[in-house]
Amino acid sequence: MSRNFTRGFLVLLLLFPTVPAVSSAAQPADPARAYADLTAQATKLNEEVLRAQQDLDERRAELGRVTATVAAAQQIERQAKRDRDDFQGQVDLIAQASFEGARFNQLSALLVADSQQDFLNRLEMMRVLASDKAESLARLSGAVERASQAHQVAENARARAAETTAAAEKLKSDLDTRNQALQGQISEVRTALTRLPAPVVNQLRDPGDRSPISAPSGMAGQALTFALAQRGDEYRYGATGFDQWDCAGLTMKAYAAAGIAIPRTSGGQAGVGRAVSRDDVRAGDLIVYYSSRSHVAMAVDNARAVHASTEGQPVKIAPIDAIGPIAVIRRIEG
Repeated sequence: MSRNFTRGFLVLLLLFPTVPAVSSAAQPADPARAYADLTAQATKLNEEVLRAQQDLDERRAELGRVTATVAAAQQIERQAKRDRDDFQGQVDLIAQASFEGARFNQLSALLVADSQQDFLNRLEMMRVLASDKAESLARLSGAVERASQAHQVAENARARAAETTAAAEKLKSDLDTRNQALQGQISEVRTALTRLPAPVVNQLRDPGDRSPISAPSGMAGQALTFALAQRGDEYRYGATGFDQWDCAGLTMKAYAAAGIAIPRTSGGQAGVGRAVSRDDVRAGDLIVYYSSRSHVAMAVDNARAVHASTEGQPVKIAPIDAIGPIAVIRRIEG
């Protein structure tokens, strides 16, 4: 086997891991494979951490909305109770007036009237009193109903807030666990890097082609221009710039520079835009890799993609089909 072939095989093994992680607790027989396996696992864990953080942020936002609903419902309930008390007072005054002889019927009005005009005045008073009583009773009933409904809304919102709080606490615990696992995995990756021969490390750190590349017009072209400008920047798990990136952080910020908001995770980005076939890939398309959808790159053309690869390697251009098994390709524009 020639030396060039052996070196090429080693590079492919380093760049395109496909097998489970190997613990650094045991001294690996093949440092290159150990590094490749560990970076693959760390990339997957990083995606899980980002998704867990996203879930937690959504729960916290939901808790904020529910808390606001509770406060609004309580305010409505307090106002409705004040209205209820006011209208109850009006009804009580009318009732008191009735007991004191203010409520008349037509016969009594006729019998006690001093004149025809007095009789008509008493009939008008009867109509006004009846109208006031009906209106006050209707308002009282409405206020009582509003207070009851607002109270129920507040109670339901409080229950949702309790459920959301519990869910957020569980997600926070899960996030902490995943973060701890990720930090351990990153430590193992860095240890594995120290075991690699210097020429291999130098080759990994090589940013590759940094020559000027013409991007197409439109928002996809703007996004690609941004991504290409980051070639040579350091990879960092969870980073979104300015000179450190993980894979989805780079593509998210690239499209943000073009005025398009896309999700933070590679899994989220796997669902935006529309699907295109491998043969139809063009500049700016997002290429999501692995069944876990844990890595994403941006097409430079139909053959190459720029991506933030993994720990120990800078943002660089690589052949689309060599990065890993493609899960889905999404076009954001057009």
